[in-house]
Amino acid sequence: SSSGVPGRLERIDAGQDFLAIVDYAHKPDALEAAIAALRPLTEGRLILVLGAGGDRDTGKRPLMGAIGARDADVFIVTDDNPRSEEPAAIRAAVLAGAGDGGAQVVEIGDRAAAIARALELAGPGDTLLVAGKGHETGQEVGGVVHPFDDRDEVRAVLARSAR
Repeated sequence: SSSGVPGRLERIDAGQDFLAIVDYAHKPDALEAAIAALRPLTEGRLILVLGAGGDRDTGKRPLMGAIGARDADVFIVTDDNPRSEEPAAIRAAVLAGAGDGGAQVVEIGDRAAAIARALELAGPGDTLLVAGKGHETGQEVGGVVHPFDDRDEVRAVLARSAR
């Protein structure tokens, strides 16, 4: 990875013609910093996949939405770790902040599907940033932790498309 810290601007390189980055950013300032770090490396579009965690600071959700819509070109709002909360309600709070930015905003609740869609959209010179979970290896839904790793998910989709 470019930073040497797992899950922090971690680059997934399968020989594709765009940057694929996984970052743990799950707070507004960290998200802004991650996007700012990637912008100079991005010739094309910056595609962001992001959700907000459940049972945590609800006030930051619209802020994350606003940053995504303002600073990315394509913003896919998805689930993070909903925990005991209703995933759709969390996404709605993120989307509520995303109204005024210039990004194309898409809602895809299923995180694997959101990542796959982002990779489908990515073209030469683009950057994909999958944010919020980083090095985590599980997704907590309704009190159950399911195995899920953004890095493995990106690798699996890239391997399937073998571009």
